[in-house]
Amino acid sequence: MSEAFTMGSDATSPDPEPCDAIEVSSVSHAAAATARPLSLRVSAIDMVAQTIRMVELVSPDSAPLPSFTAGAHINLKLPGDLNRSYSLTNGPTTQDRFTIAVNRDAASRGGSAYIAEKLKVGDVLVVDPPHNTFPLVEEAELSAFFAGGIGITPILAMIRRLEQLGKSWKLFYAARNRASAAFVSELEALEAQSPGRVHFHFDEEAGRVMPLLKLAATVPKLAHLYCCGPAKMIQVFKASCGWRPQDNVHVEHFAGTNARPTTAFTVVLKRQGKEFHVPAGESIMQVLMDNGVAVAHSCREGVCGTCETRVLEGVPDHKDNVLSQRERDSNSLILTCCSGAKSDRLVLDI
Repeated sequence: MSEAFTMGSDATSPDPEPCDAIEVSSVSHAAAATARPLSLRVSAIDMVAQTIRMVELVSPDSAPLPSFTAGAHINLKLPGDLNRSYSLTNGPTTQDRFTIAVNRDAASRGGSAYIAEKLKVGDVLVVDPPHNTFPLVEEAELSAFFAGGIGITPILAMIRRLEQLGKSWKLFYAARNRASAAFVSELEALEAQSPGRVHFHFDEEAGRVMPLLKLAATVPKLAHLYCCGPAKMIQVFKASCGWRPQDNVHVEHFAGTNARPTTAFTVVLKRQGKEFHVPAGESIMQVLMDNGVAVAHSCREGVCGTCETRVLEGVPDHKDNVLSQRERDSNSLILTCCSGAKSDRLVLDI
């Protein structure tokens, strides 16, 4: 996650590129939440690694919070018109609080810097309800997780859920060093309970990055594999999984591809009875907002899934890091913040 467009932020092993957000393979996910935003109070802030803060959010009136599933994230509305998404680290059976972990990114454009330097206990934040584009397949016989740096955040929630279900799992967790890795004590306690499940890799101690290709080859073919971390780590992970069933491979990115549509087209809003010209290189979202059409948004980079919209007619030109290949091939969904159209007209369910 770059500075936290979805799930946190880091520039950790095995590369310095920012990475943070979502591509889910084969498991269909719900459309972005449409429930009204929540006002939540910061009840605790704790350091869980050298540059990572855990933030706990609760309802000011102690009301139960919306339910969620492991792998979900929430969008925080921060001062300066910032929208940042962070993975929930607590298990989905917790209903009295949301917990997130945020890395202080040196290249922050405002999100992680604000949380590290200005956010304090007692502050009230506007928060969108949980949304999951990186869901856990709970019925899997074995789940294997590959995490890099702050990429441990959604995976920790999954591990906590599998522990509740009594399901088998393995974790391969890479970080630059022990001080930069979050939740080490909890993971070590889980390893002590049932040895052989948690595998740490600290670059500075090993003198190299984690040998992901070699480790992934040890995981049975029918296991479900998950990866969240820096861009190069995800590239290697994908390369290691080409021989596996597509439905068993799940990835979450922290940053968009920076790609934009290269052709112009007409976008039609079916329910509103409106249509607009979208010039080459511009996003559907920006055109709609420029014309006074309110649309849900957060990252604006195609990683958080907030702007996911149903396509009624036409062929999308996908530029996001959220939709699975199967979802792309169906031509039924689009991320309006970054994707365009291969057809002259694109009719959306708006």
